[in-house]
Amino acid sequence: VLQTPVAATTFTVPEGSTLAQTAEIVATASEGRIAVDDFVAAAGNAAAYAANYPFLADAGEQSLEGFLFPKTYPISDESTAESIIRTMLDQFSDETASLDWSYAESQGLSLYDAVKLASIVEKESDASHRADVASVFYNRLASGMLLQSDATVAYVVGRDPTPEDVGTYSDYNTYFIAGLPPTPINSPGLDCLQAVCGPAITGYYYFYFEDDGSGNLAYTFSETYEDHQSAYE
Repeated sequence: VLQTPVAATTFTVPEGSTLAQTAEIVATASEGRIAVDDFVAAAGNAAAYAANYPFLADAGEQSLEGFLFPKTYPISDESTAESIIRTMLDQFSDETASLDWSYAESQGLSLYDAVKLASIVEKESDASHRADVASVFYNRLASGMLLQSDATVAYVVGRDPTPEDVGTYSDYNTYFIAGLPPTPINSPGLDCLQAVCGPAITGYYYFYFEDDGSGNLAYTFSETYEDHQSAYE
């Protein structure tokens, strides 16, 4: 017996999802009723939501990239792009209510900057190394070093970057630009936001990771470039 497919009643946004990926997830869950382009457009200007969500104050007219909190959400025939976005912003507000942003502020970062940094940590770390990875980027920012994160290049090209990609200028290429990128590069999970609020205090300026052969990532942290180079050998 053929049965009519039952529309999804929930959708899940994984940690580290971009706005574009979130729009695709919503479009699929709504069976195309909420189009990708419509969702992206509705999330295109943080200023349209800032009156209700003070944490968006420093995002200006950038998109809501970074603030569509990764979680499982309900969806119904009455759901609209804006209603879903507001539910996700409500979730961000609830999840981050107990975070202490004072360390980030002591390093000259606004809340928006801290979310940018957390989005990089999301892509550059695993569950065991978030605080150490955050410390590397804080140390680099404090010393005026470039962040040199492949993840920021991947955000632009939509895949793991090639050496040519890394060597090509963009506003998000932290091998060229000083400091943080213009926006977050994904929506980080709470663990990465916590790592940015409370990083490890280290002398590390470099890290390298590779698959250890059993599906896990093995990290090597270094204080000097010479030690970092030896990590590849």
